[in-house]
Amino acid sequence: MLAPQTVALADLPQTLLHQGFAVLSAAQLQAGLGAQAPGASLVALAPAWDDLPPDTHLKDGGRYRFRRHGAFMLTPRQVQAVPHRAHWQPVEYNALHGGIERWFEPLAGTMVADAGFQALLKFLASVADGLRSPQPWFAEVHPFRITTADGIGRPTPEGAHRDGVDLVAVLLVGRHHIKGGETRVFEANGPAGQRFTLTEPWSVLLLDDERVIHESTPIQPTDERGGWRDTLVITLRAGGFQGPRP
Repeated sequence: MLAPQTVALADLPQTLLHQGFAVLSAAQLQAGLGAQAPGASLVALAPAWDDLPPDTHLKDGGRYRFRRHGAFMLTPRQVQAVPHRAHWQPVEYNALHGGIERWFEPLAGTMVADAGFQALLKFLASVADGLRSPQPWFAEVHPFRITTADGIGRPTPEGAHRDGVDLVAVLLVGRHHIKGGETRVFEANGPAGQRFTLTEPWSVLLLDDERVIHESTPIQPTDERGGWRDTLVITLRAGGFQGPRP
């Protein structure tokens, strides 16, 4: 597996501006969280991935994806949960599941209240401010578990895509008894691309969604016990949440 090239926290703004994506190691992400809340950590969140309901909206009939969903308004100083809402994307960005309201079970209250989670959202708001300009951000939070229950699990069944937002953060929570799950990032309007595999728990891939498209390859089990890949995907969008057009 090809490891990603990580950057120092101080180099993150310039790297995002230069190539449209960047990977922070767990230590560098921890430093970013510490700037928001000294001592904040994400490690306590891990048990939440053992309590994710199945995704009942998969159009390929698969049983391999489990998830929850939450929505927030963010600034670098404030995290405000909004009333539970459907997740919606236009078909231009998600040809497989776009154009429909997808309702998922809400995030666990313990997760929403966790100091590390709150610090993470504030940190991402500060990254988005640097990428665009300071403003309120409309964030959607998706904890995912992709399993090999069907023999294969697809982290991105829609294929290479954009999300129709400004900033995408993909945190690896853990990999268990699997192979595959390679991340691929391509220029949205050019030929260049990179591929690598996130393997370090709590490392994060940050994407300028206007400039790059991304996907993760399917996973397969490495033994008869089966396996899974846990991620936390958070998107930040300026101006409002995506919703059905009038």
